[in-house]
Amino acid sequence: MPFSPVGQHFGRRLWFRRRLAGLSQDELGRLIGSDRTEISQFERGLRIPRLDTILKLAAGVEVSPCDLVAGLRWRPGSRARIGGGAYSGPGSSGKAGRR
Repeated sequence: MPFSPVGQHFGRRLWFRRRLAGLSQDELGRLIGSDRTEISQFERGLRIPRLDTILKLAAGVEVSPCDLVAGLRWRPGSRARIGGGAYSGPGSSGKAGRR
């Protein structure tokens, strides 16, 4: 699976909030109708959740969805700053804005 700074940044925030909530991956999974392996993949940045899943995860750890995506940025036609790292999109060659 390709490296994803977005996934890693989101995963770190989810992991931190889940721990603060005192939940295991299994418990969070049950709360949102998922399983432990999916939570693990999100936290390790191997998968990026859809918007509806972000809403469920935020409710499960009792934070605002904005808290889970805080720090993620994207600027059209340029390299975006994401949690201190540069990101230009999935499958990017690092040459943002070129086709």
